[in-house]
Amino acid sequence: MLQQVTGEIRTVSHLLHPPLLDEVGLESALRWYVEGFAERSKVSVNLELPEDLERLPQECELTLFRVVQECLTNIHRHSGSSTATVRISRNDTEAKLEVKDDGRGMSQKRQMEIYSGESSGVGLRGMRERVRQIGGRLGIQSSAIGTSITVVLPLAAKTRTANESR
Repeated sequence: MLQQVTGEIRTVSHLLHPPLLDEVGLESALRWYVEGFAERSKVSVNLELPEDLERLPQECELTLFRVVQECLTNIHRHSGSSTATVRISRNDTEAKLEVKDDGRGMSQKRQMEIYSGESSGVGLRGMRERVRQIGGRLGIQSSAIGTSITVVLPLAAKTRTANESR
């Protein structure tokens, strides 16, 4: 039983902050996470990454990773969708993440609770706060044919330069 608990603690620890994220970056960490998530949840995830993604500032990589984790968890728990798409793009000034599903969507009432801050859920509120802390924007579009979460993070020139030396 102790071995089982130790194994579960190690798994949770890796999910909270996978060593791959620091060692080789967001691309590898996302591929690892999405593969494991799809296997565990039976939700088919299409991961779309640019060929030239390169490393992003550490706080951006961690934020994007955490948002993907929360979005996929929400898709599995709430949407009823058997598929999801995770798409990342970037240019010189910003990184953009979009996570979409084709599930049942959120009611207008639920969306208003989220936008007004009245929502009791910690997941979306946590994502919004994490994104806001680094100057980003989080948007939610939801209807009866699915939900799309979009995150745009600024890539400050001084931050990019500092991280290129890692």
